[in-house]
Amino acid sequence: MRIDPSRYLCTLVILVVCAAQAQEQPEITSHQSPATFSTKVNLVSVPVVVRDSKGRAIGNLRQQDFRLFDKGKEQVISRFSVQAGGAPGTEVSAGRQSDPATAAAPASLAGLDKPLPDRYIAYLFDDIHLNSENLSQVRAAAERHFAKLAPTARAALFTTSGRVTLDFTNDRDKLREALSRISVGPSAVPPPGIECPPGITEYESDRIVNLQDEQALAAATAEVLRCYPHLDNAAQVAQSIAHQMLSANHVDTGSSMNVMAGVIQRLSVMPGSRSIVLVSPGYMVLADSREQESELVDRAIRSKVVISSLNARGLYTKFLGDAASSRDWLNSIRMRYKFESAQADENVMAELADATGGRYFHNDNGLDEGLNRLAGPPEFTYVLGFSPQNLKFDGSYHNLKVMLVNAKGLDLQARRGYWAPNHAADPAEQAKEEIREAVFSLEEARDIPVEVTTDFFKLSDATAELTIESHLDLNGLKFRSAGDRNEDTLTVVTGLFDQNGRYVSGIQRVIDLRLRAQTLEKVLGSGLAVKETFNVGPGRYVVRVVVRDSEGQTMSARNGTVNIQ
Repeated sequence: MRIDPSRYLCTLVILVVCAAQAQEQPEITSHQSPATFSTKVNLVSVPVVVRDSKGRAIGNLRQQDFRLFDKGKEQVISRFSVQAGGAPGTEVSAGRQSDPATAAAPASLAGLDKPLPDRYIAYLFDDIHLNSENLSQVRAAAERHFAKLAPTARAALFTTSGRVTLDFTNDRDKLREALSRISVGPSAVPPPGIECPPGITEYESDRIVNLQDEQALAAATAEVLRCYPHLDNAAQVAQSIAHQMLSANHVDTGSSMNVMAGVIQRLSVMPGSRSIVLVSPGYMVLADSREQESELVDRAIRSKVVISSLNARGLYTKFLGDAASSRDWLNSIRMRYKFESAQADENVMAELADATGGRYFHNDNGLDEGLNRLAGPPEFTYVLGFSPQNLKFDGSYHNLKVMLVNAKGLDLQARRGYWAPNHAADPAEQAKEEIREAVFSLEEARDIPVEVTTDFFKLSDATAELTIESHLDLNGLKFRSAGDRNEDTLTVVTGLFDQNGRYVSGIQRVIDLRLRAQTLEKVLGSGLAVKETFNVGPGRYVVRVVVRDSEGQTMSARNGTVNIQ
């Protein structure tokens, strides 16, 4: 959150009397700081979705029903939660009203004529790997799907090439227009002098270059000779194409994942449920891109973003039929590689869905049904958290396995692994990330009692001065004794979102408490009030106030709505 002093008038009202002398350390100090966050955590979060025999997610399991293994070693599940698929509702704050004698008009906190959005879906079309046939089919299905989106849903559209971008909106015409602008194009240029590009897949290229598979090289050489029957150095050309294919794959995969990381970042600041629907025919993720994929999964889990994927190829069992009917053993091998390549291309889509609690829709031509099914989050998601035992900060990959104590008739999907960090986490950064996640969420927490009230004063038809006051009850805080002082630090973030859930602005205030016994007694009796003032235009806004104390590491998060007319 960036603070522009020229736009915001910020005051702190302390409802206590400080007895400290001017030359002594003050008992209460307050300062603003930019609410910038980064993430470095050692706690590993593992989303798990459990479905019954009919495919319905179930939400009545307990922590003791799960077993979690890291590299084959059972881990202690230290955190356990169940997340419902529906976004938590925005609580309307019934705070005190303004004094009628003042010129300020009371903020409207009830009776809003339209429901606030509670679901944000980012549709990511993989135009790097889609072909014209794939795109034509998914475009028609997407047009029908967009027409059925719920009034409280907001949709955005992105492409992996970055050529088409549409931010979150409920305007169906804008969605259709953006969809019509998506086009496909080759992601790699054939080698110089090669006008008939041989159909060597990235999967075969990986086998040739990285696995030294002679059979794969023979099949690729035969493919080169199909294009150029009289070529003397066909094997060298096949190897050259394989190297170029892997180089292009590295660029394309990196581009796709970078775009998805940006989409996750965009979603992370939206209140309500957050989903990505990846529409792609699949693509090969090689070993040198696996760490980037794991970091992407970590980012999605921390931001509570569910990634689901739809395989745009539909049915693709024809590879098996072609291979079985082929009389030429070499062609049969090539058909087998094509089928294995299709399976390898699917892996990343299945992994992203499994790791974040999403679904993977594949091998099915019912694309309309697939989009409708993937647009909603799972009904229930369990999040298992653990701190790895004797974790080495070496950047190595850890395979994960989740089991149910009684799995009869149940199907389980869970994160498959993670990469160990290269260094220990910074507690200060962890605290920043906790606050950030709380600000960009609609979930409420009440560890610290907080009462939020709002007033606004119309400066003109286009501008109003909105005041948000948070009254904090500090009786539950755990102060640290330091000589004759009782110390704690409070971080209070006041955020403002528009009616579409877009972040408008926010102010972070850090309050250092170093209270003597007499002052502490007064503070506990009267509390503290933090008042922030924003200049805003007419419209409906969601108010979000988050409070965290450093000693007890407790947190509160409250929601409110205000309608400035």
